[in-house]
Amino acid sequence: MPKVFESNGYKFFFFSNEGNPREPLHIHVRKGEKLAKFWIFPLILLQENYGFNSKELNWIENEIEGNIMLIQDKWNDFFGI
Repeated sequence: MPKVFESNGYKFFFFSNEGNPREPLHIHVRKGEKLAKFWIFPLILLQENYGFNSKELNWIENEIEGNIMLIQDKWNDFFGI
């Protein structure tokens, strides 16, 4: 489970096995027992949410937007794209 970055206790990561065929670029976010998944392209879009409230989801989306190049670079490096 490669961690991309952490901010205010929120861990942003992806799984090393993202399906076969591999799913498009996305990011998982965890804080405690809460978990969410966001698609990255063509727009940042919430795919799944387990426990985050709307304020947290907005904050997470802003963090993703501010780190989108880092997320993409880590994904591409890990999967050899």
